[in-house]
Amino acid sequence: MARLLKLALPTQVSVPADSTNRFADDPNAAALGKKLFFDSRFSGPLLDEANTGQASTLGMVGDTGRVACAGCHVPANGRFDDNRTARGQLSLGAGWTHRRTPQLLDVGQASLLAWDGRRTTSYSVVFAVIESPLEFNSSRLFVAQQIAALYKSEYEAIFGPLPALDQFPVLAAADAGCTKLPSDPTTQGCPKPGADDEAVTRVVANMGKAISAYNRLLTCGESRFDKWIRGDAAALTPEEQAGALLFVGKAACDGCHSGPYFTDQKFHNVGAQGSLVPFTGVDTRNDPGAATGLAHAHDDWLGPQGPFSDGDDGRLDQIPQDLSKLEGAFRTPGLRCMENRKSFMHNGEYRSLENVMELLDAGQGHSGFVGTPETAPLGLTVEEKAQLVAFVLSLQGPGPDQSLRDPPTLP
Repeated sequence: MARLLKLALPTQVSVPADSTNRFADDPNAAALGKKLFFDSRFSGPLLDEANTGQASTLGMVGDTGRVACAGCHVPANGRFDDNRTARGQLSLGAGWTHRRTPQLLDVGQASLLAWDGRRTTSYSVVFAVIESPLEFNSSRLFVAQQIAALYKSEYEAIFGPLPALDQFPVLAAADAGCTKLPSDPTTQGCPKPGADDEAVTRVVANMGKAISAYNRLLTCGESRFDKWIRGDAAALTPEEQAGALLFVGKAACDGCHSGPYFTDQKFHNVGAQGSLVPFTGVDTRNDPGAATGLAHAHDDWLGPQGPFSDGDDGRLDQIPQDLSKLEGAFRTPGLRCMENRKSFMHNGEYRSLENVMELLDAGQGHSGFVGTPETAPLGLTVEEKAQLVAFVLSLQGPGPDQSLRDPPTLP
């Protein structure tokens, strides 16, 4: 029972301070961040021919201003993950992404972000999204110019005067990013003027700080498990209670899914092999994960020791020196609010919790994985696997308040 108690949500939930972002808990920054999160006018043209205008897409090939954070982190589903794109495995922005969109609930608990930890500050996440030809297909300069055109007064009320940008050409949305998909869109983009300019980059970093302030408000909340562990014996069914005991006992899931958010926030290889994802043409096999994602953390201009950070809390100290041990490793996802999720793991390869349980029970992964998996066979019975799934589903909470999910009025 002592191990189960460590998984309980505190009665007074708090989000850890973010020393890299002095606006992290500023309500005005969060209000602006919500607008920026929903606003699609920062994005360039849709590139992949899969953009056919159907409901699972954001528009037609060539359309601009269609991709917002909320397009793939869908607020309406309560989890802020992607249930919009066909099959709910990979997301279709300007093109097909190569990893599953993670949910944002309780993201404020993490300091190393993205599946592979490549983002070491919360505000830097927007750069990868903006500059990817698969997501926003945009650029720092276009975003900064749009901030100046659409949000000047709100931005300056929080962050101070916007820098002059008239030394740069005015970009049209059609020229914000790439005009066609690069041969390797996961590593190649279409840089625009201002990509290495400190003033332009600071505007985008501040945009990221505002969005992060909003994201920190998104929580899963108290589950039936939390009520049970605090004394409500009827809060869990007998099957769910058996699953809870297995979780910290025979299955030892809490070795990685630890703490009240059911994640150690570290990176592990569980032998997920990847696949050629149907309908997308995307090959998710041989993904090096954190071994590559963390490689440049210490010299990242956008990291906690860079000029856009408001403080360094030592988060880079948790990165191991030998990254070869993280080949094929990905960040442990939290297990709260898993109900109705369409796919699982970093690449969306697994279509149900039952599928994931089969992988973890087998141990050592399947053929074709990258690196060395840490898992070993668990020897679970069919009944025990069902009990574990039932327990994980008991971790459902109410999710964010409706006011955080409703679209705001945009300028």
